[in-house]
Amino acid sequence: MPRTIWLLVAARAINRLGAFSLPFLTVLISTEYGASATAAGALSAAFGLATIPSRLLGGRLANRLGRRRTIVLGLTGCGLAQLGIATAGSLAAMAALTIVLGLAFELYEPPSQAMIADAVGPAERVRAYSLLNAALAVAGTGAGLIAASVGRWDLRWLFVIDALTCLACALIVRLALPADPARGPAGRHRERDEPVHPWRDRALWAMFLSGTVFALVSMQIMMALPLTLDRLGGEPADAGLLFTASALTIVAAQPALRLRCLAELSDFPTLALGYSLLGIGTAGYAVAHTLPLFVLATVVWSLGEVLVMGRVLSVVADLAPSGGTDRYLATYGVSWGIATAAAPVTATQLLERAGVALLWGVTAGTCLALAAAQLLVVKPLITRGRARTCRDVRGATFSASTQETAPAAASAAAFPEHCRRRAG
Repeated sequence: MPRTIWLLVAARAINRLGAFSLPFLTVLISTEYGASATAAGALSAAFGLATIPSRLLGGRLANRLGRRRTIVLGLTGCGLAQLGIATAGSLAAMAALTIVLGLAFELYEPPSQAMIADAVGPAERVRAYSLLNAALAVAGTGAGLIAASVGRWDLRWLFVIDALTCLACALIVRLALPADPARGPAGRHRERDEPVHPWRDRALWAMFLSGTVFALVSMQIMMALPLTLDRLGGEPADAGLLFTASALTIVAAQPALRLRCLAELSDFPTLALGYSLLGIGTAGYAVAHTLPLFVLATVVWSLGEVLVMGRVLSVVADLAPSGGTDRYLATYGVSWGIATAAAPVTATQLLERAGVALLWGVTAGTCLALAAAQLLVVKPLITRGRARTCRDVRGATFSASTQETAPAAASAAAFPEHCRRRAG
């Protein structure tokens, strides 16, 4: 992988290693300021909602300010907000800083994902995004260990350490990543002047809707697994062991992505296979009653996540026109903000009203429906959308070259990647 990929992965892993404070935000609000559980939950939900405009803003700023500047701005904002949370003297200050943290929290993602898309060819994007996912999984395991030790001392120090990792990550990015390209007088990068309208792209909408369901399933697993173990008379803390097993599975499965049978499998059969494994694994939770069975089910759905995570980002990046990768990835990423806000409600309500077996049965059925939708709905929509886009771009290229208003080569540079592959 190119040096840029490794730098982004390393910086993101350092940042993720410190990202153990957020699960304790509600506890800090309740214990330090005497807020009710309802008020603490509302503030946590406000944080989740603030991440949605943060993701969209990250895509816009990457296009206008530059990717490196946007990444540094987002990480620095997170670090300063968390230092503020650690030293806040009132509930009102805590509430304001929590929202500020949410608004800065996702600025990093669109430009970093777009840099990965541009640093490697289309054939390597799946592996590059999967490598990032694996690094985050391993760092998340380390984050849990740090939280377990530091959190026993003082919850505020969790936010201090998290802030320091954000600032360290920002420094690495600022010093090690290539500088942003020069900007034209309009404030935009010279090579990114083409208008980009991601919300008008039906193909992106197809990916966004299925991605939102996938994100909801992923967040629901995180929320409902400890509650499930508690309902079955087990130890909720064992969920940490299961998440560690998931991280190890994601890392161990990375070499499999280079196997010919997987590398040459096209996007939507791969996504269908990944969602099917997610469905089988979560169905295993519905019948598991011992820790080894929970571990086995975790390994199965984690293999499905390996196939899905890298592939969906690669497909979205492939759909984007030249200079629009940031905006497309930012738009798709809104799905995770929606899921973060919705998952606590869906997971707890299903568990309370339907019980453990039906909770995971519904989750598994959703995953299998997603698998079928990839082949029956998403693939036809994206195939038609790609064909229509390529026809429009070819027409614009021909018109520009015949009218001599712009060189044909310059217009061809605006081809989305999938058009280039279809053309040659």
